Amino acid sequence: MAEGADDDVTGLLTAWNAGHKDALDRLVPLVYRELRRTAHRYMARERSGHTLQTTALINEVYVRLVDFQGMNWENRNHFFGICANLMRRVLTDFARSRRFIKRGGNAIHVAFDETLFGGHERAAGIVALDDALNALAVIDERKSRVVELRFFGGLSVEETAQVLNVSVETVMRDWKLAKVWLLRELSKGESKGETDGA
Repeated sequence: MAEGADDDVTGLLTAWNAGHKDALDRLVPLVYRELRRTAHRYMARERSGHTLQTTALINEVYVRLVDFQGMNWENRNHFFGICANLMRRVLTDFARSRRFIKRGGNAIHVAFDETLFGGHERAAGIVALDDALNALAVIDERKSRVVELRFFGGLSVEETAQVLNVSVETVMRDWKLAKVWLLRELSKGESKGETDGA
């Protein structure tokens, strides 16, 4: 996004924060292309024929953004960070609603990498990953946000560093450590599931 457009986004966020209801309507066209790119990048990892499509994901994020009226938006990066969080929520809620795993059911194995699972395993994996990210956030919120922004938001290392206002090296280190921690946590769930099922 060009620097002038960044200024426009920040100005509209400020207006929206001040209660100007039309600011969100003017903001969306400016950020739509970037949101679509992020949603498309994420949805490309889904199985073909997934019932939630890129446009539906963006529309659901837009609907949820309306509830953020009066939020103290800091800048464009803060906005895209919130959008990444909303995409995570939408996808997790969708996976839960599809009842791919039952509450209290056995945990399943989740391979944590850039091309995570497919089909039913993908939906169950999103729920398991969401639960693990919530647990990680209690211990180290920044590492949890790095995974959220990179995995759910589709942001690059550089974009993630901008959103979190940290160095690229910090993001790379957090990304690496968070993946190790999450793999360990998800493996515990798998072991527990095998023990419970035995």
